[in-house]
Amino acid sequence: MDFPVGDLLAPPWPDDGPRITGVRAVVTAPEGVNLVVVRVDTDVDGLYGLGCATFAYRSAAVALVVEEYLAPRLVGRSAGHVTDTFHTLRHGPYWRDGPIGNNALSGVDMALWDLKGKVAGLPVWSLLGGRCREVLPAYTTVYAPTVPAMAEALAPRVAAGDTRFRPLVTAGEPPGRRLPDPAGTVDAAVDLVTRLAAELPGPARFVVDVHGQLPYPAVAGLAARLEPLPLLYLEDPVAVEDLGWLPVLRGRTSLPIAIGEVFTSVNEYLPLLAGRSMDYVRCHVSAIGGITPALRLAATAELFGVRTAWHGPLDLSPVGHAANVALGTAAPNFGVHEHHEPASVTREMFPGAPVLEAGAVRPSADPGLGVDFDEALARRFPPVAADRLFGLEGLRRADGAAQRP
Repeated sequence: MDFPVGDLLAPPWPDDGPRITGVRAVVTAPEGVNLVVVRVDTDVDGLYGLGCATFAYRSAAVALVVEEYLAPRLVGRSAGHVTDTFHTLRHGPYWRDGPIGNNALSGVDMALWDLKGKVAGLPVWSLLGGRCREVLPAYTTVYAPTVPAMAEALAPRVAAGDTRFRPLVTAGEPPGRRLPDPAGTVDAAVDLVTRLAAELPGPARFVVDVHGQLPYPAVAGLAARLEPLPLLYLEDPVAVEDLGWLPVLRGRTSLPIAIGEVFTSVNEYLPLLAGRSMDYVRCHVSAIGGITPALRLAATAELFGVRTAWHGPLDLSPVGHAANVALGTAAPNFGVHEHHEPASVTREMFPGAPVLEAGAVRPSADPGLGVDFDEALARRFPPVAADRLFGLEGLRRADGAAQRP
């Protein structure tokens, strides 16, 4: 072939503006969890975009797709045609919407939005239609070894105006741990929320995350017992393999339902939205391909009165968190923002990372996504082995059978 692949795939209209000169992926683990950051360089000196491609469990595969498959198709293209680039790359491999390919695509998509904002001198949320709110009410995941320790950790935060939490009582068990029986899991969840609601110095609301790990009868019982308690929402009450139970649960509870964390396509949400089976879109933005498809998902959810609650865990880079903030700022149907408070080294590595203040995140006014990336520092924190991540692999039921996470 006598011409770059990027030229072959270029759109059939004249291009102008900055052109892409290089694309690379960096995998780093400043907090012991692999983050994948994509950088797209241009022919304008000092102008580059950053995106999040974090699929922590298969980070090496994502980085390979970015550098071996996407980069050759991007070099030489205009950086400005974000939507066309997204669709060209998404359809390229014919089979599509897997988590590895979508996360790689997301890294490029977010980086191009970041670039577009920098060229315009505007934050990405401004390009998406402008502000719909001044700040984004947020919640965080809080870990503690016991319920009293959890109450002690949350009390000063509630007193300071931070009132939304996903509390997890865990002793930090290693991979291969066995989950308690379903009845024990339900009892522990109800006890935790009941005691926190009674012991904290002010009103607070809580996320109870089932992670799709309970059989339906246990979920129905859990929902019934949580009804009188101050829940923000019940998250992933059924597994992706068991979505047929969701409308049944919907008919039995008034609890808000959030679902979709492990979905990898906008299309997976459509029957649940049309069936009014959910209240919050619980989407990991990089898993569906980035900001471009997330915009469509948010707009579709709005038509059905469903709000957004983009997935914002530890295994999402600050660039990805900034993308969530941009989407939440511009969406009229924003519901709540999930915030992970990065460690000091992560803040140093990602200047401009979103900040939680009094239970809310304020959108950055800086051009693009507003987050930079110190690659030299990142390379001092190489990726960790996949089997060290979270302990979601190797989960087993009380009887020893394998448990899907």
